[in-house]
Amino acid sequence: MTAAVGLYARMRLPSPWLPLPADDSQKIPLVIYGASSAVGSYVIQFAQRSNIHPLICVAGRAQQHVKALISPEKGDVVVDYREGNDAVVKGIRDALKGEKLEYAFDAVSEKGSYQNICQVLEPDGRITLVLPGKKYKEIPAGVKQSLTTVGSVHVDLKDFAYVYFRYISKGLEEGWFKAQPQEVVEGGLEGVQKGLERLKDGTVSAVKYVYRIADTPGIGSTT
Repeated sequence: MTAAVGLYARMRLPSPWLPLPADDSQKIPLVIYGASSAVGSYVIQFAQRSNIHPLICVAGRAQQHVKALISPEKGDVVVDYREGNDAVVKGIRDALKGEKLEYAFDAVSEKGSYQNICQVLEPDGRITLVLPGKKYKEIPAGVKQSLTTVGSVHVDLKDFAYVYFRYISKGLEEGWFKAQPQEVVEGGLEGVQKGLERLKDGTVSAVKYVYRIADTPGIGSTT
C-alpha cells in the first residue's frame, strides 16, 4: 500500500486501470531508489500496470530480483548503488537518454539517495520519500517533495485504501502482483536475533523473514 500511496496519491501518476498508451507514445521516466526493497518492488509492479517507463531502478546485491520485475525492452534498467554516488548519478542520466526526469520514488530516503536523485531531477520535479521526521534540507526549493507513509490510509486516504487493497487482492489472485520472497527462519522466536544480524550485516536482501511462534523451543511445553 505504501507503493500505491506514493505513486498515485502523492505524485499523481497514471492509475493502473488507466495506464499510459500501450504503443509507448508517451513516456514518464521514473527513478525507484531502493528497488529491491519490499516497497521498491511493489512500486515496480504498480508502475508496470500503469505502463510507466523507463523505470530506472537503483539497487545493490539483489539486482536479479529487480531484473525479474522490469521490462528492459521498454528502457528499464538497474543502476548499482555500490559503485558510488557519481556512478549512480551517471547511470540515471544515461538511462534517461535525453528525456527529463520529473518523478522519483525514494524508498531509501537516506545515505545520499535523494541527493543523488536531485542532481538529475528537474527543478520542478516530484520526489516522494518514506522516512518521517527528517527535514530533507538538501532538496532544492522548487522540487515538490512529499512524504509517503502507509499510516495515511487511516486518515485522509481511507477511500483510496479501500480501492487499492481490493485491487492488490485482485492482482495476487490473477498473478500479476507478487509478494516479496519469504524465508522461514528456524527456531521460532529464538531465530529473531539471527535474522536481525543477517539484515544488519547486509548478507541478505529482497527477502522477508517469517518466524513461526510454534517453532520456538519450549512453546506449549509444561514444567
